[in-house]
Amino acid sequence: MRRIYRYIVVAGGLAVATSMTSTSQTLGLPDYETDPRLLRIKEFFRSFDSPADELAQDFLLAADRNGLDWRLLPSLALIESGGGKNYKNNNIFGWASCELSFPTVSAGIHHVASRLAHSHLYRDKNLDGILSTYNPFSDYPKRVKALMGLLDPDPARPGDGQ
Repeated sequence: MRRIYRYIVVAGGLAVATSMTSTSQTLGLPDYETDPRLLRIKEFFRSFDSPADELAQDFLLAADRNGLDWRLLPSLALIESGGGKNYKNNNIFGWASCELSFPTVSAGIHHVASRLAHSHLYRDKNLDGILSTYNPFSDYPKRVKALMGLLDPDPARPGDGQ
């Protein structure tokens, strides 16, 4: 586990090192290292030789913060960009026809998650409604849900963080 050291200056200029166990704890972020969903997302992307496995924690955090099914964002990213193989403007979801640019891929993940949860176009819709709005092609919901099933056919099992 990576440790970050802070130096606290005390009277007389003496510096004392204190250890923090993780950046996540300092920033108040969930600790996903023991969450089985993290490994599932990483393995999912790796099975498609997709570089987005490095963003697994971002996918989980964005889904959890926005009340989305944790399997949705990785599945969309895989369909829209091969999981980070082919995209532009840090936009691995093809959001706004890939014309919307994000400062980082992580920022794009969080933006899209927020829009899917809170935009008047998506909120209060079931999964099929969200997917049909996201992409109007008739087979799109079926394709996304098939990938979601590969991630986990039963996402509501106890111990899966949901």
